[in-house]
Amino acid sequence: MESLVAMVPAVIPMLLMLIPAMLTALSIVREKELGSIVNLYVTPVTRLEFLLGKQLPYVALVMGNCVLLLLFAMLAFQVRFNGSYLAFLAGGFLYVIAATAMGFVISAFFKSQIAALFATALLTLIPAAQFSGIMDPVSSLQGAGRVIGEIYPTTYFVMISRGTFSKALGFD
Repeated sequence: MESLVAMVPAVIPMLLMLIPAMLTALSIVREKELGSIVNLYVTPVTRLEFLLGKQLPYVALVMGNCVLLLLFAMLAFQVRFNGSYLAFLAGGFLYVIAATAMGFVISAFFKSQIAALFATALLTLIPAAQFSGIMDPVSSLQGAGRVIGEIYPTTYFVMISRGTFSKALGFD
């Protein structure tokens, strides 16, 4: 088996976890640093409207990135896509929502952009690389690593990505 067929579809979830989480975490922390988030406290905007207003542009931007990564994998690396495009994009959409939400959670704990950037990189890439089944199956993990692997969204999008690329999986 060629390594590109296995690794290229697994790198897509890694990038789609890191980039949106960093973007959303940095956008909220930047507003905290500048003090402009205080202006939102006095507006009639609800918390849900604020979060959706912050999250939806990043979801749209990263979904465009998801399509570009898909095209790049097929055109530059010549990895055949055998499954359902709709299944891949639907899974990607749910995954991007989870990734941006993780950025929001991380931003709640930090007041500087540098700390948020570092924490986001650590809290997204390490679990995505070690516990999501990219290198070792989650079923072979034990203890806390297995629990993290079962909870972490990258585990499921790696299965969707690899399944749609190489196993011709779809919604069936």
